Amino acid sequence: MANIEHIQYINVPVAQVYNALTSTEGLSEVWTRELNVTAQPGAINEFGFGDEPPTLMEIVELVPDKTILWHCVGSDPEWIGTKISFELEQKQGKTSVRLRHMDWQDVTEFYRFCNYNWAIFLLSLKQYCEEGRGIPFQERKF
Repeated sequence: MANIEHIQYINVPVAQVYNALTSTEGLSEVWTRELNVTAQPGAINEFGFGDEPPTLMEIVELVPDKTILWHCVGSDPEWIGTKISFELEQKQGKTSVRLRHMDWQDVTEFYRFCNYNWAIFLLSLKQYCEEGRGIPFQERKF
């Protein structure tokens, strides 16, 4: 099994970052504008990326201002069964976001592409939280 791990530091309070990662408004600016999101454990959130089948994430855990854990139940076959976690911590007015995409079966070309795109996701999150505008999928140039 392989994992993707990244960390980002954002110059805003942790509650603002948590809200960006759990709300329709935040995720539509950070990840994709094609979404249906409910912030509660057990909910299946849907994220659209153009012509691809939607990505379906079950919310496993939500601990306000600390932890978000998703389980992928629908997407590219390499994602199904993987988990994505966001661990948040505030220190001296900055929030650290530790993103983990866990339980990949193999390190493949798609794994490497997703690794790169999770870094872009964290850049988008930082820009959204600090400047009010992220880089959603619809505005990215691949």
